[in-house]
Amino acid sequence: MKQPKDYLIFPLDVPSMQEALALVKTLAPVAGTFKVGLELFIKCGPQIIGRIKAQAPECNIFLDLKLHDIPATVKRAMRQVAALGIGMATVHCGESKRMLEAAVEGAGNTVKVLGVTVLTSIGENDLFEAGYERDLAGNLPELVLKKARLAGQSGCAGVICSPLEAGAIKQHLGRDFLAVTPGVRPQKKDALPDDQVRVSTPGGAIKNGADYLVIGRPIRDAGDPLGAAEAILADIEQAL
Repeated sequence: MKQPKDYLIFPLDVPSMQEALALVKTLAPVAGTFKVGLELFIKCGPQIIGRIKAQAPECNIFLDLKLHDIPATVKRAMRQVAALGIGMATVHCGESKRMLEAAVEGAGNTVKVLGVTVLTSIGENDLFEAGYERDLAGNLPELVLKKARLAGQSGCAGVICSPLEAGAIKQHLGRDFLAVTPGVRPQKKDALPDDQVRVSTPGGAIKNGADYLVIGRPIRDAGDPLGAAEAILADIEQAL
């Protein structure tokens, strides 16, 4: 049975290996998974994966590079991701089902491929400016579900979505299809000095069906990161 810490993914969104490993040391007791994104991976390269594994062997690693290219390139890139021995990786739910299928094929049976639906920083106006018709841009839950269905049909293990869409995804794609949710905040949305738009509390995300919560700034920027993470775990436990 999953414990509260198993739901928590902490993103190592820092610019150096030293800072990342310091956070890993502090938060390994309370975070089930550490996420490596573009900034840290570009700065440190693949070696950061091995260093995290050595410091927190009991924790999982999620490589969040959001691959998006022609199918052949994505397939080859995902093969290299799989060779790193990580648990989850992301690819954009872009224009092509073939690209998603190529990502899954490249990952083999070792990496759970997650399709990125609509970033949690995106709202209706952003989509309209990007060329989406107003009827679809104005119906974000339907757009996210459409992309999630495409990911499911392509063999992805789940998707990245906001906490607000997790319930519909579980309802339409089944309980085993993963809903991984950034945009999770202990505070109310209007108290957040950041760029997230579609957000929820940790407890709210769990109640809405989220399998994993990606929570960074509320922990990293707290005066006591460990204490902040423990408070979030308490909220998760109460929701469970």
